[in-house]
Amino acid sequence: MLNSINAIIFDLGGVILNLDYQLTIDAFKALGKEDFDQLYQQAYQDHIFDQYECGQISSDEFRNYLKSFYRHEVSYQQIDFAWNAMLLDLPPHRLELLRELKRKYRIFLFSNTNEIHYEAFRNGIKERYGREDVLEEIFEKTYYSHRVGCRKPNAEAFQLVLNEQGLEAEKTLFIDDSEQHIVGASQLGIHTHHLTKGDIVDIFR
Repeated sequence: MLNSINAIIFDLGGVILNLDYQLTIDAFKALGKEDFDQLYQQAYQDHIFDQYECGQISSDEFRNYLKSFYRHEVSYQQIDFAWNAMLLDLPPHRLELLRELKRKYRIFLFSNTNEIHYEAFRNGIKERYGREDVLEEIFEKTYYSHRVGCRKPNAEAFQLVLNEQGLEAEKTLFIDDSEQHIVGASQLGIHTHHLTKGDIVDIFR
């Protein structure tokens, strides 16, 4: 398959940036929302999260929505801490792989994310690598759902990248760790790889 493609679209969280959704679920439970996993998990999330990821509501509206589930006072700082708990590290060997792939393929990033996470992971990248725009330096273009107004797995999200970059679906590979996103890309004829375990470096060995 790699011989027939000329472009790769990468997901961010769970593919390049390490994530642990359970840490956020546990953090909100620790604040007193015992059934938070009914609102949010990797395979499913309440509509408010979709709206936030598409930039349709503000960060304060999102925070207030989460605060509304608590009978006791919960601060914005506590909400942000719990929400960002899932964000882990960005290993240097993955950045090295991306730089190698850039020599052979056109590479792009498409992440379902939001303003709070965006600021947090960029701060984390800056702390580790000395600059916050490392991903922008590597990828030909980075797409973030809250900035472009659409999210995976909706067809419009994938079509946006294909159309804007002049990519052919049958010559494009999409790599993501969420099954529903893989299904969405496949329906447009994009080659896909569902990363369920291991590391992206394993795909290109």
